[in-house]
Amino acid sequence: MTQTADRANGSDFVVSADGHLLEPITLFKERLPDHLRDRAVWEEEIEIEPFVEDGATVFRKLHTPGFEGWTVSRYRQTSGRTPEGDPEVILEDMDADGVDAQVLHPNLSQFGLFTDDHESSIAHARVYNDYVLERFSPYFHRLAPTAPIPLTDIPDAVTEIERVAAGGFKAVLLPATAPLPYYKRELDPVWAAIQACGLQVFVHTQTGGIRVNDPEALTLKVMMENAQQVNQPMDEKMAAKRMVTQAVMQPVVPQTLICQLIGGGVPERFPDLHFSLIEFNAYWLASLVGSMDKCWITGIGQDPDWWIGVWDDTKPNDDQPGMAQLFRLNEKWPYPLMPSEYVQRQFHVSFQDDPVAVACRHITGLSTVMWGNDYPHAEGTFRGSQELLASLMKGVPDDDRKAMVGGTLGGLLGFEAPVPA
Repeated sequence: MTQTADRANGSDFVVSADGHLLEPITLFKERLPDHLRDRAVWEEEIEIEPFVEDGATVFRKLHTPGFEGWTVSRYRQTSGRTPEGDPEVILEDMDADGVDAQVLHPNLSQFGLFTDDHESSIAHARVYNDYVLERFSPYFHRLAPTAPIPLTDIPDAVTEIERVAAGGFKAVLLPATAPLPYYKRELDPVWAAIQACGLQVFVHTQTGGIRVNDPEALTLKVMMENAQQVNQPMDEKMAAKRMVTQAVMQPVVPQTLICQLIGGGVPERFPDLHFSLIEFNAYWLASLVGSMDKCWITGIGQDPDWWIGVWDDTKPNDDQPGMAQLFRLNEKWPYPLMPSEYVQRQFHVSFQDDPVAVACRHITGLSTVMWGNDYPHAEGTFRGSQELLASLMKGVPDDDRKAMVGGTLGGLLGFEAPVPA
């Protein structure tokens, strides 16, 4: 039974914010300009005897600067096949998982799309975006691939934004770690072009910050450390380190990104832009919005005339530049809305299996959290999404649930639930 038929029986309209389009493994080696093919991102498929009984036998090894040797086994949820380059298979999988529409981000090529080698990055992006338009545009009624846009050259970024918009893309993908901090005014032509073209901004975890002369990117180093922990006996230090890495360090990137955008006035200057942060989960968002607002509020009972600093004995008492009324900083917020209000108006963070994000939806704002299944990755919920959502949304009012599982994102991307016959 298709998901459309299911909906006629009362099911929700489900839009996943976090899917991946698995590119053909030799796409860039075949399509990049000849002089760049030695820098092409490509994947090598290898087959081995399984490490464990009935274990994985087919692996993909990634070849690209910073991630040379990154290797993953085939995703077992897809019953032994890999759905790269085949939108019909993706739609079949979506129906099986109860997903009506899906955002599709690049897969392993995202590790080569945002580097400090601009010529290579923009060439990869153009090849990828052309491939998506050729193969997937007939399916844009249910699929919304994101177009990667390197930010290493602003005029080239603007040109590519306008090109992909003309081709029918609904969204662009920007790096989580950008070559410029997101508060920089130099990025305004990018924001202006995205807003003028009516596109949505997506930022996926673990993208950007890659230097082609660095043999190991930070993401690869973290993955290698995790692999070492799996293969070693667990001790107190390792137990603590895993939680620090996952619970403390991992949310630093999305929180920094939000603070930079709001502090830089980007949502104030471009009020029609929406920013969707993908695969970061959202348990940290309630703490962030509270902390951001608190930066600009002097609380009840706090002394606004509290001075602090360093006294200079060589200067008179009425000339102490090292002293200041500390709470006066709270009065210097330069924008008409509070940070949490910009978050509620223009930011959206995807979650997967995150009951804290669901529970905190009225603190962060209902529209700030939206669900994604990370199809077809092994860490995703493919083939288990309906079971997960039933558990995660238990007791959640219908309107809230419908917004989080598809209503908010569907509205942003123009997806509409079919009317049952």
